Amino acid sequence: MSRVATERTRVLIVEARFYEDIADALVEGAVAALEAAGVAHDRLSVPGAFEIPAAIAIAHQGALKGHGPVHDGYLALGCVIRGETSHYDYVCSESARGLMDLATGRHLAIGYGILTTETREQAWQRADPAKGNKGGDAARACLAMIELKKRFGA
Repeated sequence: MSRVATERTRVLIVEARFYEDIADALVEGAVAALEAAGVAHDRLSVPGAFEIPAAIAIAHQGALKGHGPVHDGYLALGCVIRGETSHYDYVCSESARGLMDLATGRHLAIGYGILTTETREQAWQRADPAKGNKGGDAARACLAMIELKKRFGA
């Protein structure tokens, strides 16, 4: 991948803290990927994955109004582990739908790093920077979308 970094390239990491240890691993992988590309980043914590799309929309809208920094891309990091109720299905589908609506409707560069797993062990396998490194993968996807936006002037 080519370096997308310029002095102005900035990504907002929005991290769901419901599973704090898994979130920390996702962030570790993401930050390493962003720093390797020379991209600046800010972090914003939200309670869970369901809140990530709203937080990105609020941050983006605030930046457009001059309240806070402008970000070239957004990184959605979190984890949803299946429980005994249908709550899992709603959180997974609605957070994904919300992020896709932002990406397509507002043309935002978003890296999707919300793990949806059956067990905590599966989440760890995916989050651990030394194993699945899905935080790093999501960061690289975000950088690729930033590059695409720059290429087409979006």
